[in-house]
Amino acid sequence: MEDFWVVVLAGLKVWVYLIVALLMVPAMFGFSLGISETYMKILVKTLEWATLRIQTVNKEQHIIESSSSNGLIQRDDGSMEEALGELRRSRPKTPVGGDFTLSDCFYFYRRGIEDIVEDEVTQRFSSEELVSWNLLTRTNIDFQYISLKLTMVWGLGVFIRYCILAPLRITLASIGLTWLVIGTTAVGFLPNWRLKSWLSDWVHVMCYRICARGLSCTIHYYNKENRPRKGGICVANHTSPIDIVILCNDGCYAMVGQSHGGLMGVLQRAMARSCPHIWFERADMKDRHLVAKRLTDHVNDNTKLPILIFPEGTCINNTSVMMFKKGSFEIGGTIYPVAIKVRHQYHCFCPVVDFSLNHVKMALGKLQENVSTSLKRCSVNCGTISLPQYDPQFGDAFWNSAKYNMVSYLLRMMTSWAIVCNVWYLPAMTQQAGEDAVQFANRVKSAIAHQGGLVDLSWDGGLKRAKVKDMFKEEQQKMYSSMVVGSEEDNSSHSD
Repeated sequence: MEDFWVVVLAGLKVWVYLIVALLMVPAMFGFSLGISETYMKILVKTLEWATLRIQTVNKEQHIIESSSSNGLIQRDDGSMEEALGELRRSRPKTPVGGDFTLSDCFYFYRRGIEDIVEDEVTQRFSSEELVSWNLLTRTNIDFQYISLKLTMVWGLGVFIRYCILAPLRITLASIGLTWLVIGTTAVGFLPNWRLKSWLSDWVHVMCYRICARGLSCTIHYYNKENRPRKGGICVANHTSPIDIVILCNDGCYAMVGQSHGGLMGVLQRAMARSCPHIWFERADMKDRHLVAKRLTDHVNDNTKLPILIFPEGTCINNTSVMMFKKGSFEIGGTIYPVAIKVRHQYHCFCPVVDFSLNHVKMALGKLQENVSTSLKRCSVNCGTISLPQYDPQFGDAFWNSAKYNMVSYLLRMMTSWAIVCNVWYLPAMTQQAGEDAVQFANRVKSAIAHQGGLVDLSWDGGLKRAKVKDMFKEEQQKMYSSMVVGSEEDNSSHSD
């Protein structure tokens, strides 16, 4: 029995030594030995093979699914006036001065059914839909028996993810988080000298890089010349708490956010000891006023780290950008927008269908035209070529906080294939003359959405837990009533 425990301890020592030598030390100094790159190449080839097997067996079903991959409903982007105008064209005489038309009901029927089936808001708070199965049973496409070979590959993948990758990642994440708590606590006891700031930055970056290796993160940063500078405010779209790990791998930030309990709360309190992070209770008005003052003081000090803020206030599934809270844009200072986007980086899973030679020529011509247009746009807007970017095919990075707590979410991440994402640093932006905080926030949000290829939505992310305000319903009612009754100017002109 003693010999057994000796062997176990020896095995654990070898395990720890390998982790330290092959993963931790390279992560601490920001370089790689090529292990992650080799793993990603093998993974891409495996997923491509699995996808082709699925498409070959049932390609008719795949064609139907791929045609609706971008949404169940094809919506019209026109306004209410345009849509109702189309319906009213069948009338023999156009209403003058406002009038009710029975055909108007069809517009509201259609919009109501569309929102019941697939509205624009609630689908942003659930995992992004995948076109093809990625050999994970947690996605919208669950385990499917296609062939014996594919089932064996799926079983091998389960063994690798849970028996090899999960213990490795849990070990790395535990070491990284433990070092973060111990290191920031120790640095917090030092006097406020320049050495304290340097040590705090080094501890944060080192621990975040170790945690990133613990999630098998593959991150690409673009336009590094636009990285946030001290005394500025960095704003980014928000998908999960991993966003902090992703951004802090390339630099340090002072963070602002909601106070949490549990594991997240322990980390927040430890980090605040060595760096001026700002944590607050969103429901407490006193906290909100105090935060505004601390943010203003922080921005006015050019020696302090840039502040990292997620203005959406909640996690979105990385398909869109929702309303930015104006508070982050009322304190002044320079805004450094950052776009984080899930995109298929390494692969292109093509449907197995029969094409004629003409179809192939047309597709190649269209591809060449799109590539040329994209290259021209990149050379004009940002000066560098931004390659396509969290990839949902390797793992879903979205945190559904209403469904999973922090520990459960991290375990899901550690049993996924990998985390792949791209980060773009956008040029600095300042508030223009005559522009209020809301307009400034919308301008920054549009820039992030455009760069990341995200849908720009004006809806509040707070609808994740709250009901729609009556004011939104009243706006639609007023808009339609003005079309039926007519505006005051129209009524006065007709009365004359």
